[in-house]
Amino acid sequence: MAVPEIFRTIEQSSISKWIRLTDSPFGFYFILLFHTFGLATLVGANAIIDLRILGVASTHPLKPMKQLFPYMWGGLGINIVTGILLLTAYPTKAFTNWDFYLKMLFVTLGVVAMYGLYSRSFQDSTLSEAEMVARGRTIAKFSLFFWIAAIAAGRLLSETYVYITYGRLR
Repeated sequence: MAVPEIFRTIEQSSISKWIRLTDSPFGFYFILLFHTFGLATLVGANAIIDLRILGVASTHPLKPMKQLFPYMWGGLGINIVTGILLLTAYPTKAFTNWDFYLKMLFVTLGVVAMYGLYSRSFQDSTLSEAEMVARGRTIAKFSLFFWIAAIAAGRLLSETYVYITYGRLR
């Protein structure tokens, strides 16, 4: 596989080198830690809503869970920023790995499902609890699957890469 030269250019940038090589506690592992916090916020709140729609803890009202959506969007924002920084550190490792694209597919589908769940079940405040559940049940099932698949694919990134950096095989 021919690796595009742009990956080497990115890896030679000062920010990429700093993230990868710094002894500072704010380098790669700090960014990865915040990527995990964003993931926990995004997927955790999403799973709470999905599971509630699917019948778990059905004694708790669903309508107030609308308040979790800003946290989910915030978690997504954190993951976008930290994800870009992680990509800046290791573009060759990510962009030459089929699993990275699988992860991005599932993240995209998860976000689409999250938006769909909001617009179908939470945007109309006149819906009854039963109507909210009925409108969101199928989306909630897909949402849980997409987020579990995205997490699994993300975890596999450290096992499936061929290049660690430009010109350096595993």
